[in-house]
Amino acid sequence: MKARLPLGGRSWPRALPLVLATAALVLGVTAADAAPARPPAVGAASTATAVSRTSTASCSPEASSIRPSGPPQALLTSGSFMATIRHRGYLIAGVDQNAAPFGFLDPYTGLHEGFDIDMIQAVAQAIFGSPGHVVYKSISDDQRMPDLENRSVDIVAYTMTITCARLKQVDFSSVYFVAHQRVLVLKNSPARSLTDLRGQKVCATKGSTSVAAIVAAKAIPDPVTYWTDCLVLLEQGDVAAISTDNTILAGLAKQDPWTELIGPFINNQPYGLAIAKQHTDFVAFVNAVLEQLRTDGQWSASYARWVGTPVPAPPPAEYKN
Repeated sequence: MKARLPLGGRSWPRALPLVLATAALVLGVTAADAAPARPPAVGAASTATAVSRTSTASCSPEASSIRPSGPPQALLTSGSFMATIRHRGYLIAGVDQNAAPFGFLDPYTGLHEGFDIDMIQAVAQAIFGSPGHVVYKSISDDQRMPDLENRSVDIVAYTMTITCARLKQVDFSSVYFVAHQRVLVLKNSPARSLTDLRGQKVCATKGSTSVAAIVAAKAIPDPVTYWTDCLVLLEQGDVAAISTDNTILAGLAKQDPWTELIGPFINNQPYGLAIAKQHTDFVAFVNAVLEQLRTDGQWSASYARWVGTPVPAPPPAEYKN
């Protein structure tokens, strides 16, 4: 077996100023991308219409959440799950520590940072009335659902795509970001899209929605625990490509300048904050927080800080009721 190569000083925090200045270009995010009801713009980053997440008569992922009945403060009532969290003294959040710029652990400060972390901090702020009060639990993709179901976390903020299958097990907030699956290869690769990788190994994490598209393209999925594991395998030549959300691939690409994103958008990936089904009051509360972030400029400020400019309009909230 080949020895794994170190990433050699290409950690995200060292490259952060450059990344934040160019992330929007790498992601190919436009105002059209932010609205889940609209197809992505056609251009250099997309040469085909993106495929929407699967919907059925009984399930529409983007419109599957609970409508809040008022602002967060009005929902913070005695006996609510939010009151239980407040009495405990902290919110427990399942997060990624390897997916800059959405969720990563800064090795220099020891702090969790990113767009997803900003969403969690806003929820905690609404519960406690002051910053902090969050215990972060770093988890992998395939730990997200079990950790919610066994109640070891209160909420998951982890570039988590809302799907009909997942909605059978957990609840989600309204959509707070829309990503698109793409492909990352070494710059000397002849592949220009996922379909060019038929019969070749393509890396994705266990439990991610990316695997289905890899299988559909007749490539061979090579599942790992963390996305940084995929980058190591690609650098060693053990896989031909990595395929997942463009948000995650942008972070990996900035860690290795010998890689590049290729191909059109494969599908839409609407992100939601995941919550156990026992806590519907918490789902409505989180949606009320997200409504505030969309309207008071906090969502836009977080987007500008972590993803880049220009800043699109936030994804509009859609509800099942």
